[in-house]
Amino acid sequence: MKKFGSVNEVLDYAISEEEKAHDFYIDLSHKVDKPWMKKALEDFAKEEAGHKQKLLGVKNGKHLAPAETKVLDLQLSDYLVDVEPKPSITYQDALIIAMKKEKAAWRLYMDLAAATADVALQNTFKALAVEEANHKLRFETEYDETMLREG
Repeated sequence: MKKFGSVNEVLDYAISEEEKAHDFYIDLSHKVDKPWMKKALEDFAKEEAGHKQKLLGVKNGKHLAPAETKVLDLQLSDYLVDVEPKPSITYQDALIIAMKKEKAAWRLYMDLAAATADVALQNTFKALAVEEANHKLRFETEYDETMLREG
């Protein structure tokens, strides 16, 4: 993991990653045909923008409450091959990409929490990790309900 010289550098990095996640979901929403799928991806982009706002708040002295819940992990993404976003992406591929992206975001926040001695910042990163894990669970559940049940 990248070495950071200050808390602000850590926060700037996390903010940058949330901006990338937002842009990723917006870009992916332009590649799908189904309006409901487009809306779902746009909603995820909004949630990533919300994470950015939370991080900006932390940068300005606010703190997130510690995460108290453990999120169920269906681990579906662990057994799926990587796929690349492309024009006219299938719903299945979009779900796979989203699951893997959210898992990477969860890992980032857990790594950032482990990399700081600041307890308030650890709690903030752990709270964001829980949110990313919840996103992944929603994608895994959708994948399970639609792809695995269809056979």
